[in-house]
Amino acid sequence: MKPINILLIEDSEGDIMLITEALEEGRIANQVTVMKNGWEAIQYLEKKGNYRDISLPDLILLDVNLPKLNGHEVLKKIKSNENTKHIPVIILTTSSEEKDVFEAYKNHANCFISKPVLAEDFLKVVISIEDFWIAVVKLPRNMNE
Repeated sequence: MKPINILLIEDSEGDIMLITEALEEGRIANQVTVMKNGWEAIQYLEKKGNYRDISLPDLILLDVNLPKLNGHEVLKKIKSNENTKHIPVIILTTSSEEKDVFEAYKNHANCFISKPVLAEDFLKVVISIEDFWIAVVKLPRNMNE
């Protein structure tokens, strides 16, 4: 099976470490690319500048609270772009605000997950994401690449 290409859009170093470690320990081969702000993530997804030759991700993990462009703005851009709108986007954020949940689904997020506070619970959430979104779900491949 071809490795899954995951784009993690997250600015918290601690969360990046926990997520990447949990994914590395998983049963499914994957490649994780990290973008630490919304603007850089959009440059990456639109294949601009240094990112011209990248392959688009199979799955995106997106935080809401990001510098430069917030997660809702990034999600809108992803889902309004013909080349990226097919990519499943999982909102993974500290927020549990109803307005953030509503905004995420309004802009076509595939799911909204609030990050648990405890590291052990956080790892369980990441493992459950991997179990479902990588081991169970059939992800779309970009037909233009």
